[in-house]
Amino acid sequence: MLPPALSKKGRGKHEAVLARDAAFPLVMGILNVTPDSFSDGGRHLDPDRAIASGRAMLAAGADILDIGGESTRPGAGPTPPEIEQARILPVILGLAGSGAALSVDTRNAATMALALDAGASIVNDVSALRHDPDAAFLLAGRECGVILMHMRGTSATMMGLKQYGDVAADVARELAERVAFAEAAGIARGRIMVDPGIGFAKGLAENVAMLRGLDALMTLGCPIVVGVSRKGFLGRLSGETEPARLASASIAAGLFACLHGAAILRVHDVAETVQALRVWRALAGSGMERG
Repeated sequence: MLPPALSKKGRGKHEAVLARDAAFPLVMGILNVTPDSFSDGGRHLDPDRAIASGRAMLAAGADILDIGGESTRPGAGPTPPEIEQARILPVILGLAGSGAALSVDTRNAATMALALDAGASIVNDVSALRHDPDAAFLLAGRECGVILMHMRGTSATMMGLKQYGDVAADVARELAERVAFAEAAGIARGRIMVDPGIGFAKGLAENVAMLRGLDALMTLGCPIVVGVSRKGFLGRLSGETEPARLASASIAAGLFACLHGAAILRVHDVAETVQALRVWRALAGSGMERG
């Protein structure tokens, strides 16, 4: 089950998503309003273009849109919150009337507050509430969903912090600590989702091991969000060097994650992922009526 807790503005929109059959994963479309994201940086800097892309993702079957204004790719530097807000708020406002469930991908409490007020109903924090000391207090007072992602260090330092014993067990333990922190701050567990942070403080071997052991996160009792879309390790596994041509590899890895407990797939290639999941639903004997 996904957490039935969202901001007052987004509540009705998200309840429509939750009313769907939660036995199969939902699709979260990635909308990066940045100049330097690893796969699609610069494509959506114009708000009108970003809004149009978001609407196209919804038409293709996305359940949620994840809108971010700061690149967190390896080596990326921080983006000032005011620049992040200038990028994403017009897009959130433009999509708030579309009936979509909107997620804001941010580490900054001020951006979270403005995005929730503008119509977002989920906060997706790659730092798992470590970055901004005001974030947990803010979210405790809101009725939004919260995604806590596993990461070590910062975008600039994380790839030097990929030493693990058992990757899945270590990530599960570290995420359990963040869930406990969020709960202690007043965020109910029923509002929390967790993300293993594929590609964050993890290289090829760690990413593969994490996906193979993904079901270790099910002990946390929170829905699992997985973002493997167009990640560099898929290029190494498949032999494809161009991120935009990794749709097939992304879907293969995403379906593997679903078999190991993923509840939400965070993807660039919405139409292709939705098509794959529709076939899976049909073969599994559910969703035939969706057409």
